[in-house]
Amino acid sequence: MGTIFDKFSMKDQAAIVTGGAGLLGRQFSRTLAEAGAGVVVADLLGEKAEAVAASLRLDGYQAIGVQVDVTDAQSVKAMVAVAEKEYGRLDAIVNSAAMDPKFDSEHAGQHRNNFEDYPVDAFRSALDVNLTGMFLCAQAAVQPMIKQQKGSIINICSTYGLVGPDQRLYEREGQPPQFKPVFYSVTKAGVLGLTRYLATYYAGTQIRTNALTPGGVYNSHDEIFTQRYSARTVLGRMADQDEMNGAVLFLASDASTYMTGANLVVDGGWTAW
Repeated sequence: MGTIFDKFSMKDQAAIVTGGAGLLGRQFSRTLAEAGAGVVVADLLGEKAEAVAASLRLDGYQAIGVQVDVTDAQSVKAMVAVAEKEYGRLDAIVNSAAMDPKFDSEHAGQHRNNFEDYPVDAFRSALDVNLTGMFLCAQAAVQPMIKQQKGSIINICSTYGLVGPDQRLYEREGQPPQFKPVFYSVTKAGVLGLTRYLATYYAGTQIRTNALTPGGVYNSHDEIFTQRYSARTVLGRMADQDEMNGAVLFLASDASTYMTGANLVVDGGWTAW
């Protein structure tokens, strides 16, 4: 049977992380590699994906970087083919690629996303990435999992897929109003529907689909945002960048073999009030 630590091991397994060059994607890629998996770091920014993979290889882990456009079916299929060619299998995919307007110091003042004038083309583009992209990635990734009769699909959601955004977080005295845009809540709520559909579609198999819902992760946010956000959480702070890693490894590994169709919420208690 082995120990509980054996269940968390991903030795001789393979995983894909989309959005792998992003804030959490980098963390997820390193976590799975440290657990023993061969990792495909996939991102629209191919050079950044390869840089993340190269840093993992430098530390002695198995990783390869690939460029992927998650809205393009052929690009997604090519990404999965790389995993199969490189590692001979695919055991897990973390669907982390998404459009997510940031409100950290680097992106301050950029979001005049009022609903009344929000462009429908921008809404459709976000649906393509955040929902259609996840659909295409799951559709391609499940092919080798069917052959193996086992696999784990992990869809990254958000607290704003569970509850509406608190737009007060983004207000600044003397500045034009900013808003978390409509597409973000809509697409992240859709992630949960896709997760449950896939879980029940593959009922009776060992192909599992779960969602991971992170809360806000600190990334040089200004003091006002950090204080306001922290006051909304039970734990009284934003998440550190590595605090989703245990959850993603749990869902990817055999530690969660009796879990499918679920949503693992790691939000510091934001949605518990």
